[in-house]
Order: sequence, then C-alpha cells, then structure tokens
Amino acid sequence: MSFWNLRDVPPYPSARYTKDRPEASAWVRRADDAADYEAPGQVRYHYLADQQQTDGDYGLYRVDLAPQAGGPGPHFHRAMSEAFFVLSGSVRIYDGTHWTTAGPHDFLYVPPGGIHGFGNEADAPASMLMLFAPGAPREHYFEGLARLGELTDEERTQWFIDNDNFFV
Repeated sequence: MSFWNLRDVPPYPSARYTKDRPEASAWVRRADDAADYEAPGQVRYHYLADQQQTDGDYGLYRVDLAPQAGGPGPHFHRAMSEAFFVLSGSVRIYDGTHWTTAGPHDFLYVPPGGIHGFGNEADAPASMLMLFAPGAPREHYFEGLARLGELTDEERTQWFIDNDNFFV
C-alpha cells in the first residue's frame, strides 16, 4: 500500500469550474451502444468521449479488433500522449524497443514523442481502450484510414502529418 508524504503531493490544477452551484452535466454511454464507425470486418470504433465532449481534455475510444486485424507499425505523435488498456483478448504492443503481447488489464502509456505500435495478430478478437490527451479529432483519423488508397503519395504524407501521425 502506498501512502504519500504530504510534502511530496503535487498541487491540484487550478479550478476550472467556478460557478457557485454545481450542475447536472454528466452523461452515460452504454456498453451495448452501437459502434460509431466500423472499418468493415476489421475494427469497430466506439467514440466514448471525444475532444468536443471533453472540451479538449482528452479523447477516449473503445477499439474492438477482429481476429488478425493488424494495426499500425511503429509511429509517434508530437501533440498528444496515448494510452492503451486491454479489455479482452491479446494485443501486440510496441513500447519503442520491444514488441510484446498484452492481455486483459495490461496498460501502455506513451508520452508525446514516444514510439509505439499495436495490432491484433491473434486468431481471436481483442478489445482495448485508447486515450489521447489532450483531445484531438481522432475520429477523422480513424475514418480516413479507409480512404488512404484514394490519395496520392504526397496527399497521404500530408494527411498523416495533419493527423499527428509520424511513422518511423
């Protein structure tokens, strides 16, 4: 069990809600809600809390990967951190130096500039949470992947730059 030394506790962020009275502003998304976007037969994206809903704080997505769905190779982001939490199945993850298999409740945090990759290479489905902070319009990125073949090499390169995705 960990107990913090009071002298070592970092300060809380400044107050962002400054009204005199609290408000009812929470919302619920059910586990059985349909996916927001599906790459046919490969990946289902559930936009749990996007950049607009969190006022730019973060984006949280449930990503359901079909068996052998693959995933992106080593890459990094300049503007955001990314975190992965495996819910079910097994996901191959790259921490910048090694590929390893992550299972349920395994977690990977990637700070801005950190090389990472992931994919489902198993013969069974997998599901994970992906968190981007601060929030970014990743829905545009997820949905645009299906149209990469329609772009010229120059347009594709610019599309990845515009979406803060830099492959290594």
